[in-house]
Amino acid sequence: MNIPAPFLWLFLGAVLQLFGFGRWMTPLAAWLAPVLLLHFAHTMPPVAGMLWIWLALAIAFGISLRGIVPIPGLAYLALPITWGLFGSLPFVIDRLVAPLVPGFWVTLVFPAAWTAIEFLNSRWNPYGTWGASGYTQHGVLPLMQLASVTGIWGIGFLIGWFAAVVNWAWDQQFVWSAIQHGVLIYAGVWCAMVLFGGLRIAFAPARQTVRIAGIGWPSGIVEPQEFLRAVEPDFTEAEREKLRPAFARIQGSFLTRSQLEAQAGSKIIAWPEANLIVFKEDEAAFLERARAFAREYQVHLVIGLATVFPGERYSFRNQSVLLTPTGETAYAYTKITSVPGFEKKYSVPGDKPIPLADTEYGRIASPVCYDMDFDGLIRQVGRGKADLMLVPASDWKDIIPLHQPMAEFRAIENGAALFRITRWGGSGAIDPYGRRLAWMDDFSTQDNVMVAQVPMRAGVRTLYARFGDVLAWTCVAALVAALGLLAVRAMQ
Repeated sequence: MNIPAPFLWLFLGAVLQLFGFGRWMTPLAAWLAPVLLLHFAHTMPPVAGMLWIWLALAIAFGISLRGIVPIPGLAYLALPITWGLFGSLPFVIDRLVAPLVPGFWVTLVFPAAWTAIEFLNSRWNPYGTWGASGYTQHGVLPLMQLASVTGIWGIGFLIGWFAAVVNWAWDQQFVWSAIQHGVLIYAGVWCAMVLFGGLRIAFAPARQTVRIAGIGWPSGIVEPQEFLRAVEPDFTEAEREKLRPAFARIQGSFLTRSQLEAQAGSKIIAWPEANLIVFKEDEAAFLERARAFAREYQVHLVIGLATVFPGERYSFRNQSVLLTPTGETAYAYTKITSVPGFEKKYSVPGDKPIPLADTEYGRIASPVCYDMDFDGLIRQVGRGKADLMLVPASDWKDIIPLHQPMAEFRAIENGAALFRITRWGGSGAIDPYGRRLAWMDDFSTQDNVMVAQVPMRAGVRTLYARFGDVLAWTCVAALVAALGLLAVRAMQ
């Protein structure tokens, strides 16, 4: 069977997109997939091209994100269909606007539309920056440094611009005399960005370090469904009395294992999101035990605290609590961004900025898990000149390839080291440049304890933390101008 050439490009682009954002995220695939999809769009009528690309992206996203985004049954189909729609828009915009733009300038249409739509989508949808193409370059440290200037949007712009430049050259049959100036312009910009990133890493100053320990979930005490049952409206008093001893064993496990790490020299200890589970009437007593522990062992203790309020409208509060070596509460932050679904339905909404605390090891902040998927929110940490983010988190096995890497971009954007300890997922520690200091997978270790030597007072002031999404908003403005130009031409 002979496949028409345009549909061969569509098929190959969709296959490569399987290895873009998702379970099998591969940096090179993220550069090549839009090249082929854009070439397909150039060979098709605008609407037909958009519909085919929408279908291809929906299938690719549906396969690569299955299990990563835990939406049950047929409802899951809404996710790839929606993402496929937004993903197809830059291609049809380029197809319509490109004929109106002269020369090499035409190559800026696609990356501007690509970046603007990814950015606006991150501000409108409840999943934040999920799906942003900048994440696909995790592990390419020189390119990752661009996030300190433009956020992840600059990396996505480079990827989109590459696709446009290749297709511009393709349309001119790769005749070197016709394309050399444009190709050299892009190559010069790309090399400058990589050189900037390489130099930023090479000249990063050395710092003294502090030993930080993350104490993971103690398996075998309480099953997930037992805890989830505790927040249901019909949870009974008899069930509460049955669970209370189990919650006490969890509390004892965290304190006992933390004692071992404190005795081994850890000065900061962190527990994962919502791992210390207490009923509301038991919270004060437990916190007093935790304060006594911090005083006795002279440690800073970050508690991922879940307080359960059976029968109330919002039946649990999800907090990160930082206790100092004097036993004082430096902050008790209630998670601002609840995950759509179960957490959004039952958790107490947070309504205050992310707090910071000055310590002998630097300025510390503790956003919680899903907060890290929202770059605009975490810019509070960068503007507050934080040195270290101690992040309690809770995930699941299928999300391991994505969630820790996504959080690491927030550290580079805001110039802070990151120590993220996770229940049922991947935990990690990096310095402000994205260099990995420690990694732990809950499903391939037995003790679920992660230890890292993290730079002290390592905060780096970044342009992104100060000026924010200037590039992204510039792309939005360019997109609005392009759509306005189309509207004027349509009325003539």
